[in-house]
Amino acid sequence: MADSKTKTTTVSVAAFIDALTDETRRADAKAIVKLMQSATGEKPKMWGPSIVGFGSYHYKYDSGREGDAPVVGFSPRKAATVFYNITAFSGAEALLAKLGKHTMGKGCLYIKKLADVDREVFEELVVQSTAAARERHPS
Repeated sequence: MADSKTKTTTVSVAAFIDALTDETRRADAKAIVKLMQSATGEKPKMWGPSIVGFGSYHYKYDSGREGDAPVVGFSPRKAATVFYNITAFSGAEALLAKLGKHTMGKGCLYIKKLADVDREVFEELVVQSTAAARERHPS
């Protein structure tokens, strides 16, 4: 069974963000780090080459595949910032309806600019998804 490529690294989160060439994406990433760190109570870590994650949990599927993943995380991609694990809780749909301009993928939330969304609603998504993940995966 192949190992997961998404593992914590020793790369500096600040250096990763400072290397972003788009000024808006870089400013958004810095603001998102502060917001997510406050909402989760966790320090950011790099997961793989491009995901900033907060906290971690261990998963094991029925197939036997297992590994570790961030409780919540994001990646400032070229087209949009992608958020991981922030909609996996009961009631997420109601918050998403109030969030503002975003799109959804398979388990991921995409935002082009942080200014396009309501920050309080976004923070509530992070808080509730963190609580739900910790309940599903107690340490």
